[in-house]
Amino acid sequence: MARTAPLLSLAAGVLPEFSPEQTVAAAVEAGWPATGIWYAPDTWTRATTMAVRDRAADAGIAILDIEVIWLKPGPDDPAHFAAIDAGAAIGARNVLIVSSDDDPASTAAKLNRIGHHAAAAGLRACLEFAAFTTVGSMERAVDLIDAADCDNLGLLIDPLHLARTGGSPADLARVDPQRFPYAQFCDAPAHGPPPNDGPEIIREALDLRLMPGDGGLPLDELVTVLPSDTPLSVELRSAALRDDYPDPADRARALLAATRRWFAA
Repeated sequence: MARTAPLLSLAAGVLPEFSPEQTVAAAVEAGWPATGIWYAPDTWTRATTMAVRDRAADAGIAILDIEVIWLKPGPDDPAHFAAIDAGAAIGARNVLIVSSDDDPASTAAKLNRIGHHAAAAGLRACLEFAAFTTVGSMERAVDLIDAADCDNLGLLIDPLHLARTGGSPADLARVDPQRFPYAQFCDAPAHGPPPNDGPEIIREALDLRLMPGDGGLPLDELVTVLPSDTPLSVELRSAALRDDYPDPADRARALLAATRRWFAA
């Protein structure tokens, strides 16, 4: 039975070797209704903002998210707030956060400040968990969001990270659905590297994801448990996809076709 596709967005990680300007151009050319944008503080300029904003606006596509704010031990990083401001300037809806800060109180305090800054800028701040970060499970992410005490904080679900941290789509039923402003989407084998093999877990996440339907993740269950209108950022980081489609628009087009086939099946 065919499924109704929500808003689909080209994740920035699909095109890691290309600039934000090239990413939005590829998304437009391939026919995506939305895209994500990677923020690199050392190379982002006012010209980047204008080019991304104007190309997306002219084509009528949404900027679903800007990434990534990576929390680390120590004081606040001014680049994190600059990323939010850049996201606001290009019209992004969400900003993606991950953490390597192993101090829960520090992490929660940073999330509070980032969440409030994002709220003032008109973005939702979303925390993603993964086995290779200090937020190694959905439960840990929910605890941190609760401790941060900021209504603007959301929870970002990636089906690969959910599976590799021992979770399942059924776990989402215990979370307020308002905490899911969007989610990520990809496929992978049902079983991955051993839980203690950090390098292989990272390699799988960066290079070995599969097209929707080509793996064994419970994608049907995931889209069923999420609110039906939850936008999906198709986060398909894949060395094979990069090798097979060196042109960014061709890669974006192939991924969109495969994702739409999955929803139509």
